[in-house]
Amino acid sequence: MMKNRKRVFLLIGIFVALGLIYIGILQFKISQYSHKEAPNNVDYLIVLGARVKGTVPSLSFASRINAAAEYLKNNKDTFVIASGGKGPGEDISEAESIRRELIKQGINKNRIILENQSTDTYENINFSKKLIPKGAAYGLVVTNTFHLYRAVSIARDYGLDVQGLPAETPWIAVVKSYSREYLAITKFYLKRYIFN
Repeated sequence: MMKNRKRVFLLIGIFVALGLIYIGILQFKISQYSHKEAPNNVDYLIVLGARVKGTVPSLSFASRINAAAEYLKNNKDTFVIASGGKGPGEDISEAESIRRELIKQGINKNRIILENQSTDTYENINFSKKLIPKGAAYGLVVTNTFHLYRAVSIARDYGLDVQGLPAETPWIAVVKSYSREYLAITKFYLKRYIFN
């Protein structure tokens, strides 16, 4: 009886240790992508949508839009694809929210292309890819630090030559966002390496 209990505790300990090592590896990958410096004068940005409360972008989403606006102000020849459909509780599409906020920050509307049908990161990238004009070769994916590794990896899987432009993750959203992202990355790995 005592031996069986020890074995159970040993197995639990092994699983916990492996889980922590796995999370550590994922966190290292996320950190690698979120600390890279974005190059100047890329051809395009793809800003990934996130939750809109009515017509107001959530804190995480606003951070993405602000990062894109700052880049666009400093790189006048770069255009932007605003990506994201309209979800539950949203009065406008996420793409439209990006467009409105960028215009408020002084970005010319002629530099903004709308992709307003997507419902997840895969569709964000896939649908945005179809809107990239010929001759535009190199781009940046704009999203929060926790999301950048997976988003850039998906974009590269779709054949895009991109890097990431990191937007800060609001502290209030850190625990929830990173916990969900570990699961999302695991699902991405399963889809890419096992069920592909």
